[in-house]
Amino acid sequence: MPGHSYTAEVEWACDGDYAANAYSRGHIWRFDGGLEVPASASPTVVPLPHSIEAAVDPEEAFVAAISSCHMLWFLDLARRAGYQVASYRDHARGEMSRIGPGRMAISKVVLKPLVTLKADTEPDPTWMRDLHVKAHEVCFIANSVKCEILIEPEPLRLVAP
Repeated sequence: MPGHSYTAEVEWACDGDYAANAYSRGHIWRFDGGLEVPASASPTVVPLPHSIEAAVDPEEAFVAAISSCHMLWFLDLARRAGYQVASYRDHARGEMSRIGPGRMAISKVVLKPLVTLKADTEPDPTWMRDLHVKAHEVCFIANSVKCEILIEPEPLRLVAP
């Protein structure tokens, strides 16, 4: 995979009084497949109406990228190990904290994956923990960030195969 590059286009145009700090932080993210995503500063950072609550903010996108990458690796590793994953849902959470004077960062991301497995009986209880550990080790995004990432799987659910 070395040598791959990934692009995103971010576009913003002034809407409001820029000099008075009364302008919209709303902007667009464009990705290579043509998808456009409405984006904005978080309303917790830039109060409404100068942010857009319904848009994705960079902090949410950061948490989603970590969760998505982890899930994709988990699914692949589970498939390779012979497990039949029926569904996967994660209620991931990022925690912002002060890291210095005037400096904030997402200091921790907690993944809460809920896996539903197609199986008649529950497999060895260590399988899921081991796959989550391996998925975290190989996740491109997790390997690219410096914040703490915790994986706290929900209890496994089984459905008939």
